[in-house]
Amino acid sequence: MSMYGRDPWGGPLEINATDSATDDDRSRNLNDLDRAALSRPLDETQQSWLLGPTDQKKKKKYVDLGCIIVSRKIFVWTLGTILVSAFIAGFITLIVKTVPRHHHKHPPPDNYTLALHKTLMFFNAQKSGKLPKHNNVSWRGNSCLQDGKASGTSSSSIKDLVGGYYDAGDAIKFNFPQSFAITMLSWSVIEYSAKYEAAGELDHVKDIIKWGTDYFLKTFNNSADTITTLAAQVGIGDTSGGSTSENDHYCWMRPEDIDYDRPVTECRSCSDLAAEMAAALAAASIVFKDNKAYSKKLVHGATTLFKFSREQRGRYSAGSSEAAIFYNSTSYWDEFVWGGAWMYYATGNSSYLKLATTPGLAKHAGAFWGGPDYGVFSWDNKLAGAQVLLSRLRLFLSPGYPYEEILRTFHNQTSIVMCSYLPVFTSFNRTKGGLIQLNHGRPQPLQYVVNAAFLAAVYSDYLDAADTPGWYCGPNFFSTDVLRDFARTQIDYILGKNPRKMSYVVGFGNHYPKHVHHRGASIPKNKVKYNCKGGWKWRDSPNPNPNTIVGAMVAGPDKHDGFHDVRTNYNYTEPTVAGNAGLVAALVALSGDKSTTIDKNTIFSAVPPMFPTPPPPPAPWKP
Repeated sequence: MSMYGRDPWGGPLEINATDSATDDDRSRNLNDLDRAALSRPLDETQQSWLLGPTDQKKKKKYVDLGCIIVSRKIFVWTLGTILVSAFIAGFITLIVKTVPRHHHKHPPPDNYTLALHKTLMFFNAQKSGKLPKHNNVSWRGNSCLQDGKASGTSSSSIKDLVGGYYDAGDAIKFNFPQSFAITMLSWSVIEYSAKYEAAGELDHVKDIIKWGTDYFLKTFNNSADTITTLAAQVGIGDTSGGSTSENDHYCWMRPEDIDYDRPVTECRSCSDLAAEMAAALAAASIVFKDNKAYSKKLVHGATTLFKFSREQRGRYSAGSSEAAIFYNSTSYWDEFVWGGAWMYYATGNSSYLKLATTPGLAKHAGAFWGGPDYGVFSWDNKLAGAQVLLSRLRLFLSPGYPYEEILRTFHNQTSIVMCSYLPVFTSFNRTKGGLIQLNHGRPQPLQYVVNAAFLAAVYSDYLDAADTPGWYCGPNFFSTDVLRDFARTQIDYILGKNPRKMSYVVGFGNHYPKHVHHRGASIPKNKVKYNCKGGWKWRDSPNPNPNTIVGAMVAGPDKHDGFHDVRTNYNYTEPTVAGNAGLVAALVALSGDKSTTIDKNTIFSAVPPMFPTPPPPPAPWKP
C-alpha cells in the first residue's frame, strides 16, 4: 500500500508503507525524482538549501549576531539608520552650541557693590610708610619713614612707628579713630566675607586691615604680657594761639614731602584708647584665623592692651590737648563693653563675657538711660554697636544664666535704637531730602549716618538668620525689611539721591566734590617739592584737585541739604578713615542679593560650647 503526498521539493513523492522495495527500485525511483525535480525551475528556498550559490544577485545574506540571526539587508538598514540619526543629532547639538543665543546674563553689579570698589580705594590713598607696589594710587608714594625714630619715645620698646593710616586730609595718625576704623572693617569681613569675595574685594579689604594691625602692634611692646605705656598719636596739628610752628595742620604739604618733626604722643592712663585698640586686634584675629601664627599674635597683643586698659584707668584725651581738640573721648565705659565683647569672641574666655555683661559697667556706659545722643554709634561711643554685637550672642547661642538678664536688656535696648532710626519716631530729625540728623544738625553728619545704616542692615540680617521676622516698637511690629529700607534710603542719599543730585563719595557718579580738603589730592605730583607755606597756593586755589581721591566720603551736607564744595571748609569736604570704614561696612551689608547673608558661625570660632556635651550612653547590657 502506498500513499502519495505533495512533494515540497517540486514533484510527486511516493512513500512506501512497507520496506519491500529493492535497492534497485529505490535507486530508480530517486533517479526519476531527481530528473523530475530538475525539470522545473527551483524557487529561492530550494536554491539556498539544495543547490548552493548559483546566482549571487539573488542570494539573501544573513548576519549572525550571536543571540539571533537577522537578514543582512535589515541589519545594514538598521545600522545605517542609527548612524544617520546620531549624525543628525550631533549636527543639531553643534548648531545649538555654536549659534549665538539670547541667554540671561548675570545682572550688572548694583550701586552698593560699585561704590564698595571705590570706597576701599580711599584707604590705599591714606596709607603711611613704605607703600606696596600694588597700592594703585598713582599720585601717592612712600612717606614719613622716620615716624617714631627721629623724635623718639620714652619707651625703649617703641622705636618704629612707620605705617598705619593718615586720619583725614592731614598727615596725623590718630590711633583712637584709626583703631575704630579697623574694628569696623574687621566686623564687616567677619559677617560678610562671602559678599566681599563675590565682589572680588576680600583680599583687598584684608590687606587694608592688616596694614592697620601691623602698625598697631608697633605702638606698644606686643611681646610683653604687661605694659605701662602706649603710643596714642604721631604728628601734631594744634594751631591755637596763632602758632606758626610747622606741623601737620599749619603746613599744606604732600605727605611725601614732609621734612618737619613729627612728635609722638604717648599715654599711660588711656583705657578708652587701649580697649579700642584691643577690640581692633581681637576682631582682626578672627578675620585672620586661617593664618594661625598671625592670629595668635593679634590675640596676645589684644590681651595685653585690654589688661592695660583695665589697670590704668583714665580717658586718653584727658591728658592730651591734641586728642581733646580733635578726637575727645567722653568716657571709657563703652569701650570696656565693646572691647570685652570682642575679646570674648576672639578668645572664648568667659571672663571677658562676664565683664561685658556686668550691669554696673553697662550702667556707666549709659545703657539704661536715654539722652539726645543715645543710640548714636561713632568712634567716640561704641555702646550701640556693643549692644548689637552682644544681641547676636543671645540670638544664636542663647547662653542663659548668668548672662541672660543683661543680654536681654541689651537686646531690648537694641530694639529701641532701631526704632529711633525709623521716620515714624521723632528721636532724630531729618532733612527735607531725608537724611537722618543723628548729630542734631551739627557739621560732618555722614560718618554717623553710615554707622547707623550698617547697624540696621546687620541687625536685620541677624533677625532673618534667627528666623525672626521683625521686632516690636512698643505695641507695633515692624518687619526686618523696614530696617533695610532705612539703611538703603540713607546710603542712597549719600550716593546721589538727594536734592543736590550730588554723590558725596568722590569718583562715584558724575557729580561729586572736586575740591576735597586733602593735602595729597590737592597738590600735583610734578616733581616739585613745595615747602610748608608753599603749598598754601594749592589749598586756596579755586581749581579742582589735580588728583582724584577715589572713594573718599566727604563730611557731608548741612541740616538744610546744603553743601559747599570748598577745599578750605573741612566741615563739608574733608574725609576720614573712621567715616569711610562705616561706609564700607554699610555698603557690603547692602550689596549683592539677599540670598547671601551673614556668616553665622565664624565669629564664634573660638567660643566653646555653651553647655557641656552630655556623656555618651552606657554600653548595652550583656548577660
